[in-house]
Amino acid sequence: MSLPTEPAHEQITISFASAEDMVRTFGTQDLLLRVLEGLYPALTVAVRGEELDVSGPAADVGQAQQVIEDLHGLARRGTSITPEVIEQVTTLVRGGSGARSSGLLSASFLSSRGRKIRPKTVNQQAYVESIDQNTITFGLGPAGTGKTYLAMAKAVQALQAKEVNRIILTRPAVEAGERLGYLPGTLSEKIDPYLRPLYDALHDMVEPESIPRLMADGTIEVAPLAYMRGRTLNDAFIILDEAQNTTGEQMKMFLTRLGFSSHMVVTGDTSQVDLPRGTGSGLDQAVSVLEGLNDIAVIRLQSVDVVRHRLVSRIVDAYEEHDHGG
Repeated sequence: MSLPTEPAHEQITISFASAEDMVRTFGTQDLLLRVLEGLYPALTVAVRGEELDVSGPAADVGQAQQVIEDLHGLARRGTSITPEVIEQVTTLVRGGSGARSSGLLSASFLSSRGRKIRPKTVNQQAYVESIDQNTITFGLGPAGTGKTYLAMAKAVQALQAKEVNRIILTRPAVEAGERLGYLPGTLSEKIDPYLRPLYDALHDMVEPESIPRLMADGTIEVAPLAYMRGRTLNDAFIILDEAQNTTGEQMKMFLTRLGFSSHMVVTGDTSQVDLPRGTGSGLDQAVSVLEGLNDIAVIRLQSVDVVRHRLVSRIVDAYEEHDHGG
């Protein structure tokens, strides 16, 4: 009977250019060291001047080394090492994607009002690249994974680069228990709550004072899905948000509005369908029918891609487990 082999043990030393360089990498109050101790309890981490000794099981040492080096690279590029950044980097490394987070998290594609917009996870990077490479991209995933926000940023980027002449943002106006006809106000006032999330994202990326002018001249259009019927949308970047609440007929109608020199992004969360009981989701049907066709991509984002408060991804996972009887 053979005895189980002990995991390979390894020791490495990581050197920093200066004490300040080390402090920038570790974050405030040596936050990184505390995170590594929590994630890899079998590791021994010791600071010696401007060097860091890491020893323990080889697999853990390898992951810890990549985390430290990626954060060091981000710090040297001017990124502030916050708890959120550390969490994003450790998630990428522990996920085993092989992607270097120092390059991923620092590669912004749109600067907006003093902030840089960039993918923050490997799946978000794949989503952004898919939008660049395909005419139609479906972005599926739970709330907070950046589906709509990143699509909006790509639309603004395309408009600024004159790749398209206009941006069209649309959603199905599905009521939560009330019909629009019974709600007070004009049609515009009734519809506005369903479109508000699109306006909010738009205000993050475009100077607010320019939005009325851009909407008045048709450069940016925000409208309910029903307003797309009978149109051909040329030279446009078109985003359909909350697509899980389309019927099959509505989804087919939308997709066939595609005109020349246009891009479409369809986003939705198939676990949050608000359609009447017994009505199938047009998003589910479209993915089933169209996935695998040339120039159409389907990107699935997960709870690990949630970039809101760190508790949001845990909430998503807890509900997912509950819904599946876990």
